[in-house]
Amino acid sequence: MKQVQIPKRLTTALVNSLTAGVVPRVGLEHIAVGRKAEVASMLQDMNNIAEGGAAFRLITGRYGSGKSFLLQMMRNYAMDREFAVADGDLSPERRLVGTKGQGLATYRELMRNMSTRTRPDGGALEPMLQKWIAALQQEQMQATGLRPGDPQLLDAVELRIYAVSQELQNLVHGFDFAKVLAAYWSGYKLGDEDRKAAALRWLRGEFPTKTEARKELGVGVIIDDDNWYDYMKLWAEFAVRIGYKGLLLFIDEGVNLYKITNSISRQSNYEKLLTMFNDTMQGKAQYLGIYLGGTPQFVEDERRGLFSYDALRSRLMDGRYSSGVRRTYTSPILKLDMLSHEEILILLQKLRDIHAMHFGYAAKLTDEQLIAFMQAAVGRLGAEELLTTREVVRDFMDVLHMLHQHESLTFEALMGEREQEFAASGGGAGSLKEAKDELDDFLAEFDL
Repeated sequence: MKQVQIPKRLTTALVNSLTAGVVPRVGLEHIAVGRKAEVASMLQDMNNIAEGGAAFRLITGRYGSGKSFLLQMMRNYAMDREFAVADGDLSPERRLVGTKGQGLATYRELMRNMSTRTRPDGGALEPMLQKWIAALQQEQMQATGLRPGDPQLLDAVELRIYAVSQELQNLVHGFDFAKVLAAYWSGYKLGDEDRKAAALRWLRGEFPTKTEARKELGVGVIIDDDNWYDYMKLWAEFAVRIGYKGLLLFIDEGVNLYKITNSISRQSNYEKLLTMFNDTMQGKAQYLGIYLGGTPQFVEDERRGLFSYDALRSRLMDGRYSSGVRRTYTSPILKLDMLSHEEILILLQKLRDIHAMHFGYAAKLTDEQLIAFMQAAVGRLGAEELLTTREVVRDFMDVLHMLHQHESLTFEALMGEREQEFAASGGGAGSLKEAKDELDDFLAEFDL
């Protein structure tokens, strides 16, 4: 089979990110394995959102299980399908609600990372507005025969902008949102860069006081900790009106809500999460998808997790018939299991080939050696269930780098050295010899 050629910029991003143990932002489709049911379910969400629906999902799995990878991959899929997307991680400084502006900080992070297919790396807010205005101008020129710079063309475009603004005014906070859009258009039309910049600052949630907003834009409200989520719903509606399928929010590190020590503050964040859940489930939000990644403990701990909040627990817990081995992929929680042996082997094969392609050499590691590496990793940790995809990938990239940079070094010698170091440090029960002893069983399992 002819190997797919991957552009150098993508192999660079993949090799650098995976070596550092972080999720790449591009090229994920080249290393994706498994997760077919989860991906299919989230793609169905996108179809529903594009039709005016909404979605809320919790992506759960322990550290290293692939939560961030799945969120990032779906973010890229969404942009390819003409959605606007925004992503960000929660942290002690970024929550859903906070007494020190932590909710607003989350909004600002999401707006900073607003992305589209033509601006996949964030900063898409102003390009989205400019694209909208350019499209309206093109539309009016085709409809009326007016030429660029004609005052009548500006008047016609202005009417279309106010028509969209009028539609948004019926929504919560829509009047002020529409007024700021009109201010941006006014600055665009008159070449007033200060007015355009002020409108963008307001839309990004960067105005500190209502007084300043009223002075610069004639708007008596600002985006703050209490109302930022309402503006996300407005952004979703607006995105559709300017040509996108909807807005998807990808929020990772939900465990930081679990880590909030003050119980009242933690409950306030869970209340906000409940509001977001209810809005998407009950049709109060349109064209909006919310995907939150977190550990099982963040969700299921009945003392501090989401299940400690009865209203969320009753909505999120598995139904009586989907518990156990069988599960449904339409429930609010998508639980990620660890990748199977077969899936990890496929992943290592992909990484082996991408590394060789990037550095321009012929891949030499055999599938048998890949399996030996996997089993050695299990042995090092002492228990197969402790093995995470992240650890396997980072260690495997280290092996690839070592073998490439030291041409006289063999795979067996490198693994032997590491095994000796591990044994000398008092490592656990596994050993390379044990891994080799079990290799035949693994080969049989993989039918190699």
